[in-house]
Amino acid sequence: MAVSKVLWRVFRWVGWLLGLGLLALTVWLFSLEPSNDRDWQPDAAVLAGATIEGDMVTVHNMRNFDYRSEFDYTPSYYDKRYDLGQIEGVDLVAVYWMGPHIAHVFLSFAFSDGEHVAISIESRKEKGEAYSTFKGFFRQYELNYVVGDERDLIRLRSNYRRDPPEDVYVYRTAMPKEGAKRLFLEYMREINALKDQPVFYNTLTSNCTTSIWQLSRINPGHLPFSWKILASGHVPEYLYEHGAIGPADQPFDDIQRRAHVNARAQAADQSADFSRLIRAEPVGSAASAASP
Repeated sequence: MAVSKVLWRVFRWVGWLLGLGLLALTVWLFSLEPSNDRDWQPDAAVLAGATIEGDMVTVHNMRNFDYRSEFDYTPSYYDKRYDLGQIEGVDLVAVYWMGPHIAHVFLSFAFSDGEHVAISIESRKEKGEAYSTFKGFFRQYELNYVVGDERDLIRLRSNYRRDPPEDVYVYRTAMPKEGAKRLFLEYMREINALKDQPVFYNTLTSNCTTSIWQLSRINPGHLPFSWKILASGHVPEYLYEHGAIGPADQPFDDIQRRAHVNARAQAADQSADFSRLIRAEPVGSAASAASP
């Protein structure tokens, strides 16, 4: 009986200590404030922005780095004006480096002149800071929308990241032009809002895929939430199952194989025609053979 009482007291004190520790952690977490004023890594130092004038949008600080390796590059940014009446569609980019279940997913908006505006939602890291999935739950990173040329955002991943290497897939979605226009404007509004009021990145609720899903609610008929959005490597397959990636009469494995762009991106490398070249069907493929 005496032993039982001692054990009960120990358990009770352990419970109190754990409760106090959890309370202290919660208070500390909610005392943290997001900021745009930190010593950022060079690739995250400059925030994008947009000037919206009806259907004309000027995107500021589009990233277009000149890479020699993943961490050896010359920073470069430019501003460009886009006519949303010329938007043609939206491509989904999925990047894999740790198996089939997890991917970094971002969108690239296509325009009729062949230009693409790629927008990657990421954690914004300070100098000397590495990404940690665990830390991402605890208000340790700000949320960042990197807007850039595909020669930067895709080529970095397909051509220069080696530890580990990354596989890049580019899928054209079935989103209609009006939906693409609404979604692009929603991105621009969110980008401007983050310049004025930063928010924290969260591994579960405010990451690359959940943020895309939240923004896509601007369009009617947006897809319902699914575990495949959290298991981000399955996002392309989820879109295929709902007719948002096609064609529907072709197996997803065939579509995925043609969407893999690493070899074409490495061949195109610094070409000014990079975006067109990575989308060119390989000679001898079923799709190219059927083309007129």
